[in-house]
Amino acid sequence: MNHELPIERIMQAGLLTCEVDTPLCTAAQRMAERQCSSIIVVTREGKAKGIWTEHDALAVNFADSEAGRTRIGEVMSQPVASLHLETPISEAALRFSAEGRRHFVVVDGDGLPRGILSQTDMAINQGIEPYLRLREVRSAMRQRALVLQGTQLLAEAARSMRLSSCDAVVVKCNEQALGILTERDMVRFVAHHPGNTPIAELASRPLLTARQNEPLISARDRLLEQRVRHLAVVDDDDNVIGLIGFRDMLAGAEQHFMQDLRDALEQRDRALASSRVNLQMAERIIESSLEGIIVTDPNNRIEFVNPAFTRMTGYTAEEAIGRTPEILASGRHDATFYRQMWDALKQHGYWRGEIWNRRKNGELYLELLTITAITGDDGEVTHYAALFNDITHVREKEDRIRKLAYYDPLTALPNRRLLEDRLQLAIRHAHRNQSRLAVVFVDLDHFKRINDTLGHAVGDELLVMIADRLQSRLREDDTLARLGGDEFLILLPDLEEVEEVTRVARRLVEAVGEPCIIDGHEFSIGCSLGISLYPDDAASAEALIHDADVAMYRAKQEGRNSYRLYRTEMNMQDDRQRALEAALREAIESGEGLEVHFQPLFERESGTLHSAEALMCWHHPVLGSIPPGEVIPLAERAGLIVALGERMMRMVCVQLSEWHQASADPVPVSINLSPRQFWQKDLPGKIAGMLVEYALPPGLVGFELSESTLLDKPLQAAAILKQLRDLGGDITIDDFGTGYASLSYLEELPVTTLKIDRRFIQRLDGQQRGSAAIVAAVCGLARELGLRVVAVGVETEAQQDALLRHNMDLIQGFLTGRPVSAPHFASSYLVSPSDDVTEKPERVDPPQVAPTK
Repeated sequence: MNHELPIERIMQAGLLTCEVDTPLCTAAQRMAERQCSSIIVVTREGKAKGIWTEHDALAVNFADSEAGRTRIGEVMSQPVASLHLETPISEAALRFSAEGRRHFVVVDGDGLPRGILSQTDMAINQGIEPYLRLREVRSAMRQRALVLQGTQLLAEAARSMRLSSCDAVVVKCNEQALGILTERDMVRFVAHHPGNTPIAELASRPLLTARQNEPLISARDRLLEQRVRHLAVVDDDDNVIGLIGFRDMLAGAEQHFMQDLRDALEQRDRALASSRVNLQMAERIIESSLEGIIVTDPNNRIEFVNPAFTRMTGYTAEEAIGRTPEILASGRHDATFYRQMWDALKQHGYWRGEIWNRRKNGELYLELLTITAITGDDGEVTHYAALFNDITHVREKEDRIRKLAYYDPLTALPNRRLLEDRLQLAIRHAHRNQSRLAVVFVDLDHFKRINDTLGHAVGDELLVMIADRLQSRLREDDTLARLGGDEFLILLPDLEEVEEVTRVARRLVEAVGEPCIIDGHEFSIGCSLGISLYPDDAASAEALIHDADVAMYRAKQEGRNSYRLYRTEMNMQDDRQRALEAALREAIESGEGLEVHFQPLFERESGTLHSAEALMCWHHPVLGSIPPGEVIPLAERAGLIVALGERMMRMVCVQLSEWHQASADPVPVSINLSPRQFWQKDLPGKIAGMLVEYALPPGLVGFELSESTLLDKPLQAAAILKQLRDLGGDITIDDFGTGYASLSYLEELPVTTLKIDRRFIQRLDGQQRGSAAIVAAVCGLARELGLRVVAVGVETEAQQDALLRHNMDLIQGFLTGRPVSAPHFASSYLVSPSDDVTEKPERVDPPQVAPTK
């Protein structure tokens, strides 16, 4: 884990909040439902006033049935400890250790809470180094587990846990079975008061365990997989000898640190004991010590500093003596930090930690500080001695070493070691979330030729340029790594479909293929990409990289400057997809193979033709008719939906103009607008120009949109719809009732018609009362608002008869008329004044059509 990243990257963003008057049981119920370890009590202005945590649940008197109704404001902890959301993770870890807290509220610049950071978050997001050092479970576990008899009552158990500072206890339910009771369980009991019940009836069973010699990383993975926070630690005879959880793992590293501290203090004590024999020798040691030393009186006034203090801080002895160490304060630590420091000094007699201070010249530096209380024979503190080292350069060197170990020195990209570590974590994440990820192997084509002809300096500069281009085409969460030479590896996590990978691959090939200019030399270079997918191709990091490498060599063998997926059938599917996109693009440009079909809409009561809906049909010269379900998604993925919609609109205008000039009696035609079409710049102006170009009278062209298109930006949508409505045509909301409908927009937007989704209509001839109720409600709402209602998908006589019970205006479906070509529509439905309007049009079979939605 990068400790310089802000805590915003690992905090829990979904805050659980309540007001001060909220009953404790209500707050606990919300915590239990969200599985949160804390709830923030906020003011009306949204600022954090207090916090109530799982640990606070131990203070509830479960013997009192009314305890859960207590106002949370009476039992919350305040003030709330907070961290700014840009605080580095390393500084947050320091605050957790120094202040002994389990939660921090993360606030923004205005002091408003934005998230919560817990010790568990730190433990889950820390790297593998602590687990490698602690090695085994027993090195981090609590040495003794509190074991309670199952006959003990809940109130007594809560008191025992509170007095013992235990967040979990083992419950002996009977002679054989063991269970566990945790602080989170207590929150659930506060929410749903079980009474002062024996804890054997409340404990969770079976008790999940880990062996004391088991690797600590395995126990961590088990906690994540089982979604629990504690494991009982057992010996070889299956006896419970302790407990372990995320809190213990985080504290384990601190225990090693404290042991180092104790060892150092013991060594220093032995040195001081021997130095008493010769005070002069001790004074010389202090004077020559490389550590800065400060000695203060009990009131924290400086009495002595050594030369190393002056070298590190810039303050001479004369400037420091008589003042307090506050002259070194950096301003980066709040009052709580120093209060915790003094509490530790009073309780333990010493404090050790890292602290930011400021030199006399204003420069900040990080020091490792140890403060020891010196007592007299009566046990009273007579002095405080502080020893410190400037570790700023040590940390900088550690960061440089870590960067050399995990990053490529030329491009500053992660190396193979870091990528494999991230890949393993991504695989675990994908396994838990049942999602996909991809590994892309990138190899530059003919890179050796550039090295040989232009030199290695140009080659190195080219690698840096290519790395920047690849990085710019990736998402923020993707990882680009350099393996060495001209080989790169890319991790693409959280994928939903294979097409996402192929779109990225095409972008990468295009990026690398752009002209390069280095030292006056202009040239182009290609790349070959191989792609493997988890879990489709492999389940381990090593296998995924190997499969991507194999696919990359296949791309080189098949012509270079392209990509290949590891599985042949995926390549075939991708090739077909690309061929379809290219064919559709050509069809849109030329118009060949595209034909508009029209489906009639009839008035329910009179049976008179009212209007038609335009639908797009595409006939591929080789593949034949493409199913409707493929055309629109294909156009969306290929970025052709706007061009396809414009082509369709022009074809509709041409057809309406022909009917109008032929003295036929054309009816209004509605055209579906996709979200991309609707939000394109100056859509109403383009349509108005088209209507003028084809001399179409007002009202012949209407438009259909989905609910989601309008709800994203209702104010902007209202302005566009008003301009479209001014052209004279109808505005229809399609598939009404299937989205997150905001009924207020029906009154505010210039909508004329609602189309009830076909699923509700097709269920009317069955026994589903809910669909009939929804249809009735929509019809009633539309009648009150003065809107027309269309029943879509009417396919049976039973459905048509069912519509008699509802105030429906128009009917559209295969029962009354299927989508047909323009000539067939004109001959079947469009009539001149001399035609017999009572003749029922012939029904025809539906073609393969697709609305542009």
